Amino acid sequence: MAKTLFITGASKGFGKIWAEAFLKRGDNVIATARNLDKLDELIQQYGERVFPIQLDVTDRDAVFAAVNKGKEHFGRIDVLINNAGFGLFGAVEETTEQQARDQMETNFFGLLWVTQAIIPIMREQKSGHIIQLSSVLGLATFPTLGLYNASKFAVEGLTESLVQEVAPFGIKLSLLEPNAFSTDWGEHQRCIPNRIPCMKP
Repeated sequence: MAKTLFITGASKGFGKIWAEAFLKRGDNVIATARNLDKLDELIQQYGERVFPIQLDVTDRDAVFAAVNKGKEHFGRIDVLINNAGFGLFGAVEETTEQQARDQMETNFFGLLWVTQAIIPIMREQKSGHIIQLSSVLGLATFPTLGLYNASKFAVEGLTESLVQEVAPFGIKLSLLEPNAFSTDWGEHQRCIPNRIPCMKP
């Protein structure tokens, strides 16, 4: 039986790879991205089984609206893949307040908002699977990625607590902790431009 998946950040990297894989299998995909033009290829190939939604996961109201719109379109949501995020490269000392907040807003709070929006739907269905994209850097640290590390450690803690809360409702959670993979992830990351002299290579 075909499943319906809600995938954030579906226009590139793992999000795009997973969207294509599930569509090839015959499933339905609610594909979200900040730029809908990047979903055109999927829409042309898979037609009505792709439901594209423009979404910035840092906008909590927009997240709840998108999740409800996806559920209304396909009637249910079986799987959430919480994939949207980016890496911030630079020393902790160099990081500005805005850069730090932007990193956490997307990688942690964005994931939290989508999770909060999807749980009531899955609880009503009495089934569902939430897949949170963490990283090996949610388990071990690496210099010049301190804020990214922090965001993924936060995802780990949130998910390990949440799994106990939602288990009675038939909802499962998984943490994915990939190492480096050959996707276009690196092309969309942010580097701190104003390097302090002692941190320059």
